[in-house]
This record gives sequence, structure tokens and C-alpha cells, in this order.
Amino acid sequence: MSANRSVNDLTKRNINTISKMEQAFNLHRTLGERVADMFAKFVGSWPFIIGQSIILVIWMAFNVVAWFKHWDPYPFILLNLMLSFQAAYAGPIIMMSQNRQARLDERRNKLDLQINLLSEQENTEMLRMLRKICERMDIPHEDEPDLEALEQSTEPASLIEQIEESDKKENDKQQKKG
Repeated sequence: MSANRSVNDLTKRNINTISKMEQAFNLHRTLGERVADMFAKFVGSWPFIIGQSIILVIWMAFNVVAWFKHWDPYPFILLNLMLSFQAAYAGPIIMMSQNRQARLDERRNKLDLQINLLSEQENTEMLRMLRKICERMDIPHEDEPDLEALEQSTEPASLIEQIEESDKKENDKQQKKG
């Protein structure tokens, strides 16, 4: 490692790591997951929306102003049936793609949590070491009660309890208002 590494170099390394993680996740997709992802990408695009809108307008126009035979007169029951059929298949397929994306997001969240816990442990240890250095070198330091608190290990289970307690209080306040 060079001593002259820039922040840009470090961020590029992090971006590459994330990219490799996503590529590995994508490589292990089943055929169904790949099809669902492509379908969701297509259905969620402007070309699809515009194309479908054009088809709907043409369908309705031909059936309203048709000169000889209306194959689907107003209120366009056949068109509604076709759109319902499309929605009946599109919804679950899009949900499959979203579920796969949610699994990737959950994986990232777990990775973030692990890194954050390691960072917290490293920071706590650095504070302890800095305090010991200050004591050894007779360097006075302020806010000693805060430093002592920060030197203690953070317990995730305790934090979860505090968050749940806070959420419960907030929910109780909302119920009293409502």
C-alpha cells in the first residue's frame, strides 16, 4: 500500500468491492429470477408505458369510430379483460423481481451492520488507548465522564430495547392524539 493513496483511490476500491458483490449475487440468479428481472425492467420503462398507451388509444379509437364492425364496443370489455390478464401476470412477476432485490438489500444491510459494529469496536478501543496515552504522558483531558461512557462497549441488544421503547412511547403519543 502506498502512503500517497487518495480518497479517490479508496472510494474506487470500495465501489469495485460492491460491484463484485452484486455481480456475484446476479450470477447465482435462477432462470426464473433473470426472466422476472428483465420483465420488471421492461414493464417499468417509458417505452413500455408509451407503447401500451398508443395501443390502448388505437384500440379505443378503432372501436369507437369503426365503420363496419366493432370487435370491442364501448365499454371495451375485451380490452378490460386483456388488461386484467396482463396485470394478473405482471404483478406476481414484478414481485418476484422485487423479492430478489430485497434479498440483495438485506444482504447489504447485514454487511453494513457488521462493518458498523466492527467500526464501533475499533473506535471504542482507540478511545481507551488515547486515554491511556494521555494518562501516561500527563496530558489533561476534559469531559472525562463522557469519555468513560464512550469507552464502554456498545451492546446492540440494549440499543434495540431503547429503540423499541422509544417507538412504543411515540406510538402511544400518536394514539392519544388520534
